[in-house]
Amino acid sequence: MSKSAAVIGAGFGGLALAIRLQSAGIQTVLLEKRERPGGRAYVYEQDGFTFDAGPTVITAPNAIEELFELSSRAMGEYIELLKVEPFYRLVWPDGVTLEYNADADAVATAIARINPADADGYRRFLKFSEAVFREGYLKLGTVPFQSFWSMMRVAPQLIRLRSDRSVYSVVSDYMQDPHLRQAFSFQSLLIGGNPFQVSSIYALIHALEREWGVRFPRGGTGALVRALVRLFQDLGGEVRLGCPVEEIRLRNGRAAEVATADGRSVVVDAVASNADVVHTYASLLAGTDRGQVMARRLTGKRFSNSLFVVYFGLKRQYPEIAHHTVLFGPRYRELLTDIFDRGILPDDFSLYLHNPSRTDPSLAPPGQAGFYVLAPVPNLKKAAVDWSVVGPKYRDKILDALEKHTLPGLRANLVTSRIFTPADFATELNAHLGSAFSLEPLLTQSAFFRVHNRDDRIHNLYFVGAGTHPGAGIPGVIGSAKATAGLMLADLGAG
Repeated sequence: MSKSAAVIGAGFGGLALAIRLQSAGIQTVLLEKRERPGGRAYVYEQDGFTFDAGPTVITAPNAIEELFELSSRAMGEYIELLKVEPFYRLVWPDGVTLEYNADADAVATAIARINPADADGYRRFLKFSEAVFREGYLKLGTVPFQSFWSMMRVAPQLIRLRSDRSVYSVVSDYMQDPHLRQAFSFQSLLIGGNPFQVSSIYALIHALEREWGVRFPRGGTGALVRALVRLFQDLGGEVRLGCPVEEIRLRNGRAAEVATADGRSVVVDAVASNADVVHTYASLLAGTDRGQVMARRLTGKRFSNSLFVVYFGLKRQYPEIAHHTVLFGPRYRELLTDIFDRGILPDDFSLYLHNPSRTDPSLAPPGQAGFYVLAPVPNLKKAAVDWSVVGPKYRDKILDALEKHTLPGLRANLVTSRIFTPADFATELNAHLGSAFSLEPLLTQSAFFRVHNRDDRIHNLYFVGAGTHPGAGIPGVIGSAKATAGLMLADLGAG
């Protein structure tokens, strides 16, 4: 008799895991709370605009392609990934700008214009990044750390690569100019890590970008989600949308049944959760000793920052604005300390501006452009903000700043807008404390010290997504799916 599995949550991690299981002959059902799949990669359609809700910087396209190759299918028959050039443009308040792309010589030349001495430092930093990429991503990114000793076996390599130091500290060894130190350390914010606290292992992001480039799916990130859903269904998988899970039921210490809000239940051989890790233990396993123990343990850990996002449509295009733009504020270290440690909602925000119409005009009505802008903000534990009151005011501050410095005429051309706040992360995504990236990726909360890909007590309960190894970001959660699938297939006798 064939084996069966349930995957809770249709984010990128859940989708990737479900595809791997179904490709291996495990009859898999994917259960999603919301009316659309995608998790953080949700889609909003409003007034003729298509807004990707979440991740928009697609790196490691090979990891996505691998999901199609499992069943000898061609990714190109499902989705087209467009190259984005430059990868992103960095802008500072004093007028300094830097475009970062695949041409290392061109980047070095641009760096030399900012500070000539740092061009050589950049080349040396890239070599460091490539070494960390080989050890931290290629070798370990899809390997589960189920025991302390599994991590200790790789500790010598991580120590040699100075994983005990922060990204910013290591970058500062190679570059002296403050703009460039920011330029080559901010990427850890894309996975919820403070560059002054997160391990230098995350410097691998630079080599990852250079290895495969930065892509954007034609039709938006939502089109990639739809492609993965179609692949899963073509393989015979079942998707249930608008189907919140209420309980994971145990029998004889094993996950045996998943109960949903519509009164139905699924009896399976294995359960994997792509839901928030605290929500899984505290709510879905609330009636179990293991759920209560793990919920207490996890709530004592540090969770990442949240995000405040404004989606807005304009009745004109801004072709001079790059697809991805990072707008640094006047402060860097102090701003991040406010967000991660002090719990202060800053007025002098740093922003990420997404302009997908630059690459794919079909996401907005003809001649118009849809944007989103996000600001890192404290999570709900750090700052007790009433976002129903503060949200609209914060939106106006951000739009005013964009009009003044980046998008002249924004207000006169504004067609539509909507916001997504830390409170929405908590309610829409069940994210603990409204965290945008689950557990903060500190060294003491990484690898073995993160939620394990397989529970240590409930031996057929598994985890995938940002809260487990290796962590947040599209490459991270798709990597977690590979690590978790390896465990599940071996345990189910299909590996």
